[in-house]
Amino acid sequence: MSTSTSTATCVTADHLCVLVHGLWGNPEHLKYVSATLRDTFPQDKLHVLVAKRNAGSFTYDGIDTGGERVAEEVERKLEELADTGHDIKKISLVGYSLGGLIARYAIGLLFHRGTFENIQPVNFTTFATPHLGVRTPLKGYHSHLWNVLGARTLSMSGRQLFGVDEFRDTGRPLLAVLADPDSIFIRGLAQFRHRSLYANVVNDRTVTFYTAGISQTDPFVDPDRVKINYIAGYENVIVDGEHPVSPKDPEELAAFTQRLTQGTRTILGRASVLAVLTLFVPIGLSAFLINSTIQSIRSHQRIRLHAEGRSGIDYGRYRIPLMINAARREAEDMFENANNAQGQDYLSAGNEEVASPTQPTSPRWTRSSSSRSDVNFLQDQKEGMALEFPTLALTQDQFKMIEALDTVGFRKHPVYIHKHRHSHAAIVVRIDKSSFDEGRVVIKHWLERFLL
Repeated sequence: MSTSTSTATCVTADHLCVLVHGLWGNPEHLKYVSATLRDTFPQDKLHVLVAKRNAGSFTYDGIDTGGERVAEEVERKLEELADTGHDIKKISLVGYSLGGLIARYAIGLLFHRGTFENIQPVNFTTFATPHLGVRTPLKGYHSHLWNVLGARTLSMSGRQLFGVDEFRDTGRPLLAVLADPDSIFIRGLAQFRHRSLYANVVNDRTVTFYTAGISQTDPFVDPDRVKINYIAGYENVIVDGEHPVSPKDPEELAAFTQRLTQGTRTILGRASVLAVLTLFVPIGLSAFLINSTIQSIRSHQRIRLHAEGRSGIDYGRYRIPLMINAARREAEDMFENANNAQGQDYLSAGNEEVASPTQPTSPRWTRSSSSRSDVNFLQDQKEGMALEFPTLALTQDQFKMIEALDTVGFRKHPVYIHKHRHSHAAIVVRIDKSSFDEGRVVIKHWLERFLL
């Protein structure tokens, strides 16, 4: 049976859980999540729907278009269940990667249309979702260049993820509207009893920690420098979100110094690999840009048909007031590699007042001081200096998003996946292989906190 449909369940099941995949994705990406969810909870307790109408290149069409498709799919499922005698009283949504933003948009639509008046929102969870977009925290021309080029390779979704769009008649980026405290989206999100997120701390080339974890600092920018604190029973995978890191013991600091020396040899050993990549990257980049152009043209055509109601479904009913008060795999690889190559900058001293007041800042750290030598960093820890992490050079819109989402409240779970360098796929076990086993620990942790 396809993962995009719910299994046959008893009439007594009163809870619907909706799973939403991410960019370039399809329902198969959430096969392990949906199968484990069904294995964990009896069929007379839970229905599972894996949304399928945004598969593949359809994810280029924008968070709003994707959200409308999901909202329509959910409403149809609820009607289908009602027609077969199922009285749904509770609903949960789970989003992976871009799917988390699409789910947040769909939640606003369902809230506005009165769905939550009769059905209680229970769980909302995201895995590796770019809540703050995918803009790398950079200053100057680096930021402008990457924002312009990166945003234009993924059609409307790209412009929205990089925050360079103007959403409909609001004159603001969609992500800013999505996190506005007065919007239907935040009002709808606040209805859920339990909100949580899982964010990779390393090796996520698509969605880095700060945006998946809704954080204006990054304690894991160099994980070897600190002692990472794990949740009991989930050692080496689930990090303690309240106290993620602490200073290392002297013995660990000595071992770290030794690894630094060994790391230098490793970098030299990779020189030949980099030389080979230099020859092949231009070829891959050309293919990526050609594919992006084709997909963007097709995406614009789909968006136009969607807006005109000629895509086979009438979506006009979802065009509601937004404010309460007013070569797919190859393309993914190329985008991830380009995104991963970006560094990150921090707020300069004296600019900390623009940061979100809901989170701590370390304004004494600047770009230059955060680049201190390893010897100085180790000496600071030996002398008992408290760990401080600089505030990232985010935009004002992003700081406001952090404040709004923190006010609603999320249980944040950093995840450290060691066994595979593609942690973005491993966190939800996109492929059934042993190197993704740490992702199974993540899903186990989530399911043990899932409220029926």
